[in-house]
Amino acid sequence: MNEPSAPTTGPQGEGGSLDLAVASQQERSSRRRFVRRRWARRWLTLRYVVALVGAVLLVGLGVWVVCFSSLMSVQHVEVTGVEILSEDEVRETAKVPQGEQLATVDLDLVTSRVAALAEVESVDVTRQWPDTVGITVVERTAVAVVRMAGVWRGLDATGVPFREFPRAPAHLPRVHASTSAQSDALAEAALVVASMPASLAAKVDHVEVETIDRISLVLRNGTSVQWGSSEESSLKAEVLAKLLAAHRASFYDVSVPGSPTAR
Repeated sequence: MNEPSAPTTGPQGEGGSLDLAVASQQERSSRRRFVRRRWARRWLTLRYVVALVGAVLLVGLGVWVVCFSSLMSVQHVEVTGVEILSEDEVRETAKVPQGEQLATVDLDLVTSRVAALAEVESVDVTRQWPDTVGITVVERTAVAVVRMAGVWRGLDATGVPFREFPRAPAHLPRVHASTSAQSDALAEAALVVASMPASLAAKVDHVEVETIDRISLVLRNGTSVQWGSSEESSLKAEVLAKLLAAHRASFYDVSVPGSPTAR
């Protein structure tokens, strides 16, 4: 009787098992790569979603901090550039709402309030984060003084009266305006004074104003100078300086600087 033959375990059988193991390993590697690619695609999409959500949260936080949080509400009003006015005067006039969100303060309204002060030539109002409103003032500079309602007032170069003096300062020419003189005549007189060189201004006792084209100077020695309007004031000053050096007279007329006279 023939005995059953033993299973074949030779080289061919071993090779088949090896091939199966390799195929299985490759399949597992392929699956892992597929899973990684799928998660990579999902993470790419998720990353954009996370970034968008983060951006929205940051914007929302920023809006809250700027518009609603007390961290950026007005706590201080900083005033610079004042000498005639006091810082408190400017603050009281500005009426910046303390505790209001800095982002919502109406800077134009604050600017218009401060600019209405007679002493102010210009003003710049800014937000200074996180909690300060800055007010930078440029005050008017007096070039002469004029007596108005019994009080000496300073005149700037544009003829705007803006401050009071207890008495007429010795270093500023006085403007004497006739009762019929209008504000434009005062402005013209201020332009005349502002255009004078320091050497001439030092000789002027006062300026007499009737109309915009009838302005005259009275020097400290009593000499009168018919000036006319403010046109060609620089040339008129040069001509007058030459006349004063060349002729001793009690009256000079430089209203037409090309044809001056002295007598």
